[in-house]
Amino acid sequence: MELGTCAFLERHDNVLIVGPTGVGKSHVAQALGHRACFSALYVGAHEMLTHLRAARGDGSYDKRLLRFTSPDLLIIDDLGLRGLTQEEPMDLYEVVRQRYERRSTVITSNRSIEELPPLFGAPLMASAAMDRLLHHSHVLVIEGDSFSKPSPSLRRKPSASETR
Repeated sequence: MELGTCAFLERHDNVLIVGPTGVGKSHVAQALGHRACFSALYVGAHEMLTHLRAARGDGSYDKRLLRFTSPDLLIIDDLGLRGLTQEEPMDLYEVVRQRYERRSTVITSNRSIEELPPLFGAPLMASAAMDRLLHHSHVLVIEGDSFSKPSPSLRRKPSASETR
């Protein structure tokens, strides 16, 4: 309920939302972005890192990085859905570092908090990134069944005429 007030934005707190597929992590993150009366950017982790990788190639890295570090609220969806390659761990660290105590970041992940550090590759960079992400943060662990797979008690049973 406290996150719904968006006071975390004024304090520059982060929000990490973790849990299995289909439990509503992205929905909660989007609701926070919609509720915020601040500038907000919602982006998939893969999309953000792809943009930063391309910016390295065309010389627009600093400008592109600013796109992800300047909004009051950055929502990074599905972090860790796939492993990070090449410069992606450094790019993610740079976004986290530049936003630390200046802006709020919401991250959703299917991975547990303990599974996130290996994404950064180097243990020292992982430690620095996780320290910044978790300091002044709210961690929501959502458990349950996927909303896309109804529980057996809610599934429609075929009628007698359908089973013939």
